[in-house]
Amino acid sequence: MNWNIPNILTLLRLLAAPGVAIMFLYFTRPWADWFALVLFVSAAVTDFFDGYLARKWNQESNFGRMMDPIADKAMVVIALMVLVALYSLNPWILLPATLIVFREVFVSGLREFLGADAEKLQVTKLAKWKTTAQMIAIAVLFAKGVFEHYYIGLTIGMDDDMVNDILSGKIDDELGLVNMQLGSEISFSIGRVLLGIAAVLTLITGYDYFQKSIPYLRDDKK
Repeated sequence: MNWNIPNILTLLRLLAAPGVAIMFLYFTRPWADWFALVLFVSAAVTDFFDGYLARKWNQESNFGRMMDPIADKAMVVIALMVLVALYSLNPWILLPATLIVFREVFVSGLREFLGADAEKLQVTKLAKWKTTAQMIAIAVLFAKGVFEHYYIGLTIGMDDDMVNDILSGKIDDELGLVNMQLGSEISFSIGRVLLGIAAVLTLITGYDYFQKSIPYLRDDKK
């Protein structure tokens, strides 16, 4: 293996995947949400730069081609697992996350079965948009946790009436509760829509990949 910058970025992205979950083992919230969000976004950015730099510097390698999709899948699957836990099996998160994981496992198994023939099936632009949609949705949903826990922290010591009066404007909002609540609601609304779109794109690209692989699955192929 050639330890060039594109390959190092890909490897760092792979190592960052379990790091997202580990943040919630060693840090309390909202710090864990912050660290997980920053780590995930930083790793997602490398998904663009490793491929771009590899092509620009003519440093494309078998290691990079093999590790890049593995790193992407590890990031997405582990982050979705964390989000499902954080959102307490919320169906808006659980259902699309289940569909995405199902597709990734199915396609990974299919690629393994096809072996060398898998290289003949080109990655489509829609598949790249699928990965982008997944990562943006996950980042937005992590951001929701940041807003939510700052909101909870700011309301400690307040009774429900006081909180309601602040949110309704009867009491001056000196702590920014309205902004924290609004940020939490908007990020969840946008995040779940994006995750739903990502799930649809994931299923479409999975079906497309399966259709293209059918000639290689026939028992009578020559």
